[in-house]
Amino acid sequence: MTDIKEQIKEFRIGEKIRGLRQQKRLTLQELSELTTLSKPLLSQIENQQVIPPLATLLKIAKGLKVDIHFFFEDAGNRQNYVLTRREDVREDEKIPRPAANDVARPYAYHSLAQGLRHKHMEPFLVEFENKKWDDSLFFRHEGDEEFIYITAGELDFHYNNEVLRMKVGDSIYYDSSQPHGWVAVGDATARAVAVMYTKE
Repeated sequence: MTDIKEQIKEFRIGEKIRGLRQQKRLTLQELSELTTLSKPLLSQIENQQVIPPLATLLKIAKGLKVDIHFFFEDAGNRQNYVLTRREDVREDEKIPRPAANDVARPYAYHSLAQGLRHKHMEPFLVEFENKKWDDSLFFRHEGDEEFIYITAGELDFHYNNEVLRMKVGDSIYYDSSQPHGWVAVGDATARAVAVMYTKE
């Protein structure tokens, strides 16, 4: 089985962030100010000690003025499409969403278009944990849009002051600059296809 840490090393997310930050002659403190993320957190991400959640990656991408796909692509890849077979989406290669602000994110994701350059959307297969909702699970990222299609189980989607129960076949397209978060409900594992779009 592929070790998750080895999978992360293949993405080289921290290395890419450090390299681009240095290329732009930014200090960690300056990147912290651009992203509103703490300097220690950025340092941990650069040193591969923390796996950043997507919302954090979006902030870093905006601060460094790159698309989020920059962190998931192979610099030498020039292909025009990425075909992901069902058997290619392996359970042991999913990337867990780590704690953010000391709050464990209740889901894991798997990139469905890894390696494709210059795309405007980032599709993921997401697996959600059954967890009691807490407002600390809310997050937001300015200027972006997301689409979620439920493929298994049930989810509670918290959006501002609303809670929407979503079942297999349900989908939602929303402005992700508003506070939002997800938790699985019921006994079955919940899964969804999520597409993130960054306007800038």
